[in-house]
Amino acid sequence: MTRTFDPERREILKKAGVAGFGTIAAGLMLSGAARALTETLTPRQPEGPFYPVKDQLDKDADMTQVTGHEESATGQRVKLSGQVIDVTTGAAVVGAIVEFWQACESGRYNHPKDPNNAPLDPHFQYWAQVRSDQQGRFGLLTIKPGAYPADGTWIRPPHIHIKVHKPGYPSLTTQIYFAGDLLNNSDLILQRLSQDQRSLVIVDFKQNHLSDFWEGSWTIFVAPFVSGRLINDMQSTQITTPDLD
Repeated sequence: MTRTFDPERREILKKAGVAGFGTIAAGLMLSGAARALTETLTPRQPEGPFYPVKDQLDKDADMTQVTGHEESATGQRVKLSGQVIDVTTGAAVVGAIVEFWQACESGRYNHPKDPNNAPLDPHFQYWAQVRSDQQGRFGLLTIKPGAYPADGTWIRPPHIHIKVHKPGYPSLTTQIYFAGDLLNNSDLILQRLSQDQRSLVIVDFKQNHLSDFWEGSWTIFVAPFVSGRLINDMQSTQITTPDLD
């Protein structure tokens, strides 16, 4: 299920004084309006141990093709269309940097500390950075990553890591998942979120019968520092997740 921005919720928050959050923080933290805002924000999730440590020249929005390579990445290609929205106003967030990193089809990251013995894909980009446009929109072409063992009994479902950066907003680190994947039901990170929060990070990709892509849309809901710093702190105290990928 994809969550859309609720203008009625915005009005409730405005009436509760979110615009002046710094002056009534203590009261708002205990109010239903604060909880509503927290539940609407895209939930934070662990960065994990495999954030890229080596810079690369090719970090464009097409992760299926590495510059200079004739071959493309192995795997089911997926196209993600997204938008960054300020949850306190409903306005598009222009110029946000959105980073993506993930495993290849075999389930391995291009990271020196990944213990997975699965093969790397030399034609997969692994890391991308895009910037939201004047409507807050961005796009990404990638592949569905493989599942992989996090430990002896826990298999992580296919997922993509995301970081969002924008001056005036707290940085957001989260992950998105593929709707319908059975491993979602047993993932220790995803299942620590409430059902409403899970709906904000599970993307329903649909097959495009005119191409070989599967396509999905996703909205990132953020809040500025004026109201976002304390709200994001409140959110992080409600959701504790292990520092795993």
